[in-house]
Amino acid sequence: MFSHVMIGVSDIEKSKQFYDAVFATLGLGPGVDNNGRYFYISPGGVFAITVPIDGEPATHGNGSTIGFRVESSEQGDAWHAAGVANGGKAIEDAPGLRENGMYLAYLRDPDGNKICALQPPG
Repeated sequence: MFSHVMIGVSDIEKSKQFYDAVFATLGLGPGVDNNGRYFYISPGGVFAITVPIDGEPATHGNGSTIGFRVESSEQGDAWHAAGVANGGKAIEDAPGLRENGMYLAYLRDPDGNKICALQPPG
């Protein structure tokens, strides 16, 4: 259904450092530059970051979460640790298995966007 997700950021290089680190834990290479925007391309879709082209400040969506699939709790823990080590902020409950059988780990990126690593049950 989705081809890509793009979010606005205020400091493109700081955000690239953050996303390069968290996506490296998922086996993805660094962001690919395309006219000052960075794209992270996987078999499941594309995630991109950009400074807003209208010149207005980047803002995060209140109530929005972007989720990224992980293959194991170890990979999710590495994803979370890489995010915290590169300017992200740990939020909500600690990374781990929830009552519904899902592994979840939540972060805010350097601009306050809420992102999540998720491993479905089973």
